[in-house]
Amino acid sequence: MKTVTLGSTNITTPQNAFGALPLQRDTIERSVAILQRAYEGGFTFFDTARAYSDSEEKIGLALSDVRKNIFIATKTMAQNTEDMKVQLETSLKTLKTDYIDIYQFHCAGKCFKPGDGTGMYELMEDFKRQGLIRHIGLTAHKIGVAEECIESGLYETLQFPFSYLSSERELALADKCKKHNMGFIAMKALGGGMITDSRAAFAFIAQYDNVLPIWGIQRESELEEWISYMKDAPKMTREIRNIINADKEQLGGDFCRGCGYCMPCPAGIQINNCARMSLMLRRAPSDAWLSETWQKNMKQIEGCLNCGQCRTKCPYELDTPRLLRENYEDYKKVLAGEVDVRH
Repeated sequence: MKTVTLGSTNITTPQNAFGALPLQRDTIERSVAILQRAYEGGFTFFDTARAYSDSEEKIGLALSDVRKNIFIATKTMAQNTEDMKVQLETSLKTLKTDYIDIYQFHCAGKCFKPGDGTGMYELMEDFKRQGLIRHIGLTAHKIGVAEECIESGLYETLQFPFSYLSSERELALADKCKKHNMGFIAMKALGGGMITDSRAAFAFIAQYDNVLPIWGIQRESELEEWISYMKDAPKMTREIRNIINADKEQLGGDFCRGCGYCMPCPAGIQINNCARMSLMLRRAPSDAWLSETWQKNMKQIEGCLNCGQCRTKCPYELDTPRLLRENYEDYKKVLAGEVDVRH
């Protein structure tokens, strides 16, 4: 398994990292077992966040006894210094550790800088001087923010959505980080669930020697698949290239990643799934999507207020109301049997 060093941090880890967001949906017992199995299987980098409900707690319970052998990245969504102090204190407690390897501004809407009047970056520096954190990073969904943070030279790592479905401008971030000796962490390396072949996802990212993918893992079967790549990593082949090209042709860049940053909807629409229902029906087929519950969820699109909040909050700048309408029309055709989505 190839290793990656995250820029100037000197953090070197297998190019195969654990994303702990999905663990908040599982029991403590199962999550602890999965995390311990991940460590046994070779994972050394674990990414979580204060916003992921009990994800930090589960990591603390599972891995505190091997803390010196692993790297932990977590995040704060605090919007002021007082809240950030409280969030770091809570993270340290729940993770059962006295330091965070990488502390990140979560879904940063701006590039925090010294002297900007917020005191946020200065507080990060203070945390670092105290030894409470070792490196300062951020996660972003807006590419302009990401590019500004790279150019600023203030951050040691950037976490950004990155997969073979990314645009050329998004893919260029990897080279920009390399040029600035900045670590690059790839989130949504499965395209928000739209990439269904893990070999293709892995082989694509393996072409970048400075990119660390974090795979969102919840089930034992998923974990074992990623663990198997520790010894037998997928390589780019003609077959995998064909899979990638077919996916790119079908999906392009104009699709909902399901991140949920547009939520909540004032009309109660479950935007993060409703706006990509057509793709879910075809790429993750399940009778559950056609259940009475989901029929009701999709029908709520009829009550859209056209307020535009979802459009303004979308980090990918998608025309979300249009996607909702298009997905609803397609959904009605599937229900009526006019469109066959069976494989």
